[in-house]
Amino acid sequence: MTMINFDTGDGTVTHGIRASERISDRLFRAACYTAAAGVILLLVYIAFQIGVKALPAMQDYGFSFFTTQTWNAQKQEFGILAEIWGTLYSSLLALVIAGVFGVSVAIFLTQDYLPRWLAQIFRTIVELLAAIPSVVLGLWGIYVLIPVLRPIADFLHDTFGFLGIFSTALPGPGLAPAVIVLAIMVLPTVAAISQDAFQLIPGKVKEAAYGMGTTRREAIFKVFLPTASSGIFASLVLGFGRALGETMALAMLIGNSNQISWSLFAPANTLAALLASSWPEAGPIEQQALLYAAVALLGITLLVNVAGVLIMAFSNKQQVS
Repeated sequence: MTMINFDTGDGTVTHGIRASERISDRLFRAACYTAAAGVILLLVYIAFQIGVKALPAMQDYGFSFFTTQTWNAQKQEFGILAEIWGTLYSSLLALVIAGVFGVSVAIFLTQDYLPRWLAQIFRTIVELLAAIPSVVLGLWGIYVLIPVLRPIADFLHDTFGFLGIFSTALPGPGLAPAVIVLAIMVLPTVAAISQDAFQLIPGKVKEAAYGMGTTRREAIFKVFLPTASSGIFASLVLGFGRALGETMALAMLIGNSNQISWSLFAPANTLAALLASSWPEAGPIEQQALLYAAVALLGITLLVNVAGVLIMAFSNKQQVS
């Protein structure tokens, strides 16, 4: 074992890095690199396998696959424009709801509104929402949420139907119950990461804010929220990615209708729901089209995450400068 001794001048002696420590450090670093490379290779392998099997559909339908909204297996006419619209529209609406409530919950649980023991109980309850299976939430949406929303939808349709977003009544499954359930599923992600962002704010920042005579509300909105903005934005990006890929609950609640509509009560469809509902009975040609839709969903998710990373990097650079 190699060891180098150093005299610090005050009578104590320290030693340099031991050979065993150097070897363990190199092994740990190699393990980390291997794990990271393994994740990247797995992602590339999955995308390659799906892309290869979707290649015939790519050659047959080309870019028109993204600009048409007909999905007819009998006529072999396939287009996913309505599904792309439904995926983005439902995910954005759910993200708005989950973002408002998730950040509010994070503020409530981290800014001393509750005793620590009670805040921990509420924090555990919020995190347990992520453990509820999506199919259970889908059943809850069918048997509880839709009957509750139906009279509200009828009132909004009769009163404000001219606005467009209420232009359709809610006879059954539709966008509104799907969005609410999706927001419930995204909420734990947004709340948990936002809490971490608030807890990472240095104590000196809090002391300085309150020392300048700010009220709690002013400190939260003018100091703490801007300071934790990067972490909050990261939670929204991760929540949006979760919403884009959610399958079972949306397949049960959204109505599976290939139409483009602004109405919150109209049935719609998403890419993930299309894959889940159509694959079991799909023939070879339709399976190729479904795999093409899966490639599109992978691409959308990848673009959203890359855009989120770039925006966070730009935001951090602006804060530093």
